[in-house]
Amino acid sequence: MDQLTRDLSRVVLADRALDEVLTEITGLAARGVPGAESVSTTLLRGEKPFTASHSSEMALLADELQYDEGYGPCMDAGRGGVVLRVDDMLTEQRWPTYVARVREHGVRSSLSVPLPFQGNVIGALNVYSSKPEAFVSTDSLDAGRDVAEAIAVAVVNATAHHRLTEQARNLQIAMETRAVIEQAKGVLMAQRRVDEDQAFEILRDASQRYNRKLRDIAVGIVESTQAG
Repeated sequence: MDQLTRDLSRVVLADRALDEVLTEITGLAARGVPGAESVSTTLLRGEKPFTASHSSEMALLADELQYDEGYGPCMDAGRGGVVLRVDDMLTEQRWPTYVARVREHGVRSSLSVPLPFQGNVIGALNVYSSKPEAFVSTDSLDAGRDVAEAIAVAVVNATAHHRLTEQARNLQIAMETRAVIEQAKGVLMAQRRVDEDQAFEILRDASQRYNRKLRDIAVGIVESTQAG
């Protein structure tokens, strides 16, 4: 348990893709959560679940059976924000169709821990075993919660980075758009002997008439003078 905590604290988030970080954390969980044989991370995009990382095929298969059925412990944990433990697939009464299918593939017990994210839940950590009652100890749950928190932090970091990148890109586009419109206005002012406001009206009228973006009209005007 202490080793898992130390390993999670050493996971580097900066300048790494989210799937790479989640793969590392999932691998640590497979080795560090008591009872774990196979581990996966389910994320929810809207209401649509997908497996963002998995340590082996057992977890991926179990996840996809739930997606196929439309319900199951990983999906219900992710959507409802509750920890769901299955001690034995042979006696489990919840999710009957999924349980019947997954035990045919050797899964006997599982633990699904929700991923907290700014007051919402964005998915679940899923831990599977071929043995019954593999996750009845409090150590398994404590370790699962530690891993779930690490995954949530990774997602928060990636989301913040994505937003900053998008903001920077949008700002760059806005600056480039403004620059080319100013150039086009200058061309029109020189060619047609109009003032700045009139030049802009010419651009706007052309944009509406041809149903094209103002920037594209401006680019065309600027490029026509450079070609000449």
